[in-house]
Amino acid sequence: MPKIQTKLKAFKIRGADESKKVGVAAFTLKELTKKSCSLLQMPVLNVQCCLYEDGTILTEEYFQFLPDNTELVLLSDGQSWNGMVYDLSQVLGLNRHTDELITAAQQLLTDEHSARRRKILGDLLCNLKDNAELEKREEDEDWFKGIDTRFKTKSAYMKYNCEQRIRGYLKEVDGHAHTIQSAKQKCEYQKVVAAMVEKLKSMRYNGNYFDRTDKELHRLCSKEGWFSCQGAFDENMCESLHSINPYGNRESRILFSTWNLDHRIEKKRTVIPTLVEALHGKKSSDINLDYFYKLLFTRENLKLVHIVCHKKGAHDLSCNSRQIFKRGKRAHK
Repeated sequence: MPKIQTKLKAFKIRGADESKKVGVAAFTLKELTKKSCSLLQMPVLNVQCCLYEDGTILTEEYFQFLPDNTELVLLSDGQSWNGMVYDLSQVLGLNRHTDELITAAQQLLTDEHSARRRKILGDLLCNLKDNAELEKREEDEDWFKGIDTRFKTKSAYMKYNCEQRIRGYLKEVDGHAHTIQSAKQKCEYQKVVAAMVEKLKSMRYNGNYFDRTDKELHRLCSKEGWFSCQGAFDENMCESLHSINPYGNRESRILFSTWNLDHRIEKKRTVIPTLVEALHGKKSSDINLDYFYKLLFTRENLKLVHIVCHKKGAHDLSCNSRQIFKRGKRAHK
């Protein structure tokens, strides 16, 4: 058997019960094992090295074919390694669904003919194409396909995307004016809309909700670009734990367009009609403009929801039009 040619190679290695990785350089598997045990303070007796990604046990020959910076796990006698289960447990932490999800993942991995397995692996492949850390057009040209060339960064486009949604709500509010029969009432309504336009312009149409570069207080996503579904209008959270990172790849960006900024207290059925009613025989100055503005255009009444969690029927909430009417009237000193 020909002698194996050795060269110094660098690896990232951890213990099976550790999340902390250490860097180790070695010529051989034996040397790597010895150095790693010393750094991780593990006994050398009966220790094995395996690949982090799938648990394959290394041999001296296999070791020589590994590329630099391969992630490895050091196993004590009797230990085994399942990278997917470990990653799931780390990501899910103490979430109440942890055990069920890990069990489901194990079952899917053993059923080669499962349609659900194909779907999950397809989603995994999509996420493996994640380029969320890239921001500029020249860094991730595929992400920008179909997007006007004036947008040079992902954050700029996502901010614009949110602005367009808010502008769409404004257009609906403005368009309601033609349904008002009373000329005086219509005039006062248009004054309210004009004031809202100015307020929206000053706030740049709240585009910062989708802008990951903005302050945490203002955005709906993490600094990496992850958005989480906030659940249906009548729920405190999303039971399905929907999440998406439209900054990651073009497919996720397109899918994000199906997520809704949903009004908890409905815009068309409740807020706009109540605003019109509040202007009956009144002037625009008698209206609590800020209150109606928040209901129509801000996170005080908007929830980001996955399309599955978006309930399109009438929103039955304890806050009815009478309460809105009362709060919407301007308090006079």
